[in-house]
Amino acid sequence: MSSTTRTPLVIPIRPAEAARARPRYTPKGRQVSPAARERVAALCAGLEPRADLLIEHLHRLQDAERALRHGHLAALAERLRLSQVEVFEVASFYHHFEVVDDDATVPATVVRVCTSLSCAMAGGDSLLSDLQAQLAGNTTVRVQAAPCIGQCHQAPAACVGQRQLPHASVDAVNDLLARGETAPRQLPEPSPSTLTQLQRLLSGALTPDQVLAELKASNLRGLGGAGFPAWRKWETVRAQPGPRYMVVNIDEGEVGTFKDGHVLTSLHGGAPQVLEGMLIAALVVGAERIWLYLRDEYHDARGLLARDLAALRIRLQGLAAQYPGYTPPQIELRRGAGAYICGEESALIESVEGKRGLPRLRPPIVATHGVFGRPTLAHNLETLWWLPDIVAKGGAWLAAQGLRGRSGLRRFSVSGRVRQPGVYLAPAGITLRELVDQHAGGMAEGHTLYAYLPGGASGGILPAALADVPLDFDTLAEHGAFIGSMAVVVLGQHDTARGAALNLMQFFEHESCGQCTPCRAGTTKAVALMQAPVWDAPLLGELSQVMRDASICGLGQAAPNPVDAVLRYFAHEVNGTNATDTTDTTAAEVNA
Repeated sequence: MSSTTRTPLVIPIRPAEAARARPRYTPKGRQVSPAARERVAALCAGLEPRADLLIEHLHRLQDAERALRHGHLAALAERLRLSQVEVFEVASFYHHFEVVDDDATVPATVVRVCTSLSCAMAGGDSLLSDLQAQLAGNTTVRVQAAPCIGQCHQAPAACVGQRQLPHASVDAVNDLLARGETAPRQLPEPSPSTLTQLQRLLSGALTPDQVLAELKASNLRGLGGAGFPAWRKWETVRAQPGPRYMVVNIDEGEVGTFKDGHVLTSLHGGAPQVLEGMLIAALVVGAERIWLYLRDEYHDARGLLARDLAALRIRLQGLAAQYPGYTPPQIELRRGAGAYICGEESALIESVEGKRGLPRLRPPIVATHGVFGRPTLAHNLETLWWLPDIVAKGGAWLAAQGLRGRSGLRRFSVSGRVRQPGVYLAPAGITLRELVDQHAGGMAEGHTLYAYLPGGASGGILPAALADVPLDFDTLAEHGAFIGSMAVVVLGQHDTARGAALNLMQFFEHESCGQCTPCRAGTTKAVALMQAPVWDAPLLGELSQVMRDASICGLGQAAPNPVDAVLRYFAHEVNGTNATDTTDTTAAEVNA
């Protein structure tokens, strides 16, 4: 056998391949400039560089720069150790963030004019067009339409920068701009809570089981819209292994709803009573961390709530020293960014985790798999407001309230064609006619009752003939409607149900998160079909059924309710017997 040496095989490498084989000296994607890195670090000082705080970081940049520049987003991704695409997709999901090029010129102030139903009825669209025409040459101001901003009782409403402007007019907007008053208002401070009922729990005068028993006796239901029995949530979360968490939903964005903002800023109870209710619930279910998620339109309330939380944390340190076995929960205030979908509890939790507010598929439910996959108690702000009173007065006291066999008290947001729009506390089971006549001062001058929305955008539209039906959970189902968040919008004889329904569907189209096709495409298709002089009832009915059956969350499932209501109760408006041209603006039709 030969002992000759074999020649090693050599494969030539082409120049292009050699270049690819060399190690990279820079990361992939947009390169971060030192200036952008320094700017982001300065603006985000004091914020922990955690991924779940991504939206809070974005707010810091947006507030300071009035926009989110690409270079700053790249620097933020580096700071939070996230991919640039993840930061960009979150930033571009929320309406209140504006992503621009590094050298783009951005206006100093954005004026948002509400064009949702109550404001449209009060001339919101005309206000929008007038402001856009007058300020067209002003490069420091941008005027744009906005969905409901929670000022339906003071329509038309606008937001000048971060300053809410009720009963807005062109002159009032220009006056604020001239004076530079675009920051949130300083609201008066309510009296701090004594935390009396919480201390009864901490001292042992009252046990968690006794609180839960009183909650059951009260028949308190979730007041954010779903009406789920509060005690069932508590029992489910309490039975799960720790750690357990809690989220407080203050993201009311339903058209016609403003009661949570009213409760939060009230001088009687207000935020301090909500916070005590929150601590009672957390103690009973064993929640170690709490997130309060506040809608971004409530800029004024955010400052108030931040001050109340700062004072509460000091107070809790004293209680921890007084009661050695008590460890106060960690509390964080989170700021929404203009996404109605985040009122849905699982979408809210996604946002709390620093992600896009996309609803989760269920099961599992939030009570067992919520924030960061842990058992989570999710409650609306108003639900928590009732807890100190229930603990102090007993559950039977609240259960004894109500009319026509209903139980409890309800806060109704009333707007539209009434003399005195506002928030009214009334017995469950009150009728629309009683609510308007006894609380809202009757119908507005020159208007008679034609129709009403009992539960905001998604609760359907009912005719005046049903004005004597009790208003509460479960009482309206046979009529194709529900009470939801108790947002009552009253229509007069000069309004049209078809115009109101179109306005509402345009809202849903704008606010759909886009995750599922039935909702994303269905709302767009419905808007197009609803603008025809005569509606294609069979096609709209089929579309409605598909959206109900196949949408992931309540937005897509409830969006067809106004359409179905028009076809059921107001067919004369859309079948050609009383139809008008609807291809122009929604406002013209709402005020037909």
